[in-house]
Amino acid sequence: MSSFGQQNGIDFSVDTNNLYREEGITDLKVASIRHLIPIKLDGSDDKTREAVFVGHTQLMSPSGPVPIQCALESKDLAGAVAEFPDAMNKAVEQLIEEARKHHQEQESRIVVPGRDTGGSGIIM
Repeated sequence: MSSFGQQNGIDFSVDTNNLYREEGITDLKVASIRHLIPIKLDGSDDKTREAVFVGHTQLMSPSGPVPIQCALESKDLAGAVAEFPDAMNKAVEQLIEEARKHHQEQESRIVVPGRDTGGSGIIM
């Protein structure tokens, strides 16, 4: 019997050399920081690798919440907390720029009626 992953070319194997334990830190307002601590397969801390901090927040849009996340370069929690506001602002700016580019690409597409492209015309 074939599994879904094998049929669709997806590798669900766990990389046992890249395991992390996750701790969540939040101010219960806007900031959510994931602290990823490297561990060995037996669950003990892996002191040969650096911990990772990832910032998360969400913005409300007319379509609902938009999740925002970014890597935080700091090596400790105090640094990650200090870095969070600027990192989130940069992530939001990047998201807005990507949305603008996507919108421009969609507007620049020309649809020619009556051409066979699955019934919607030719896109140039």
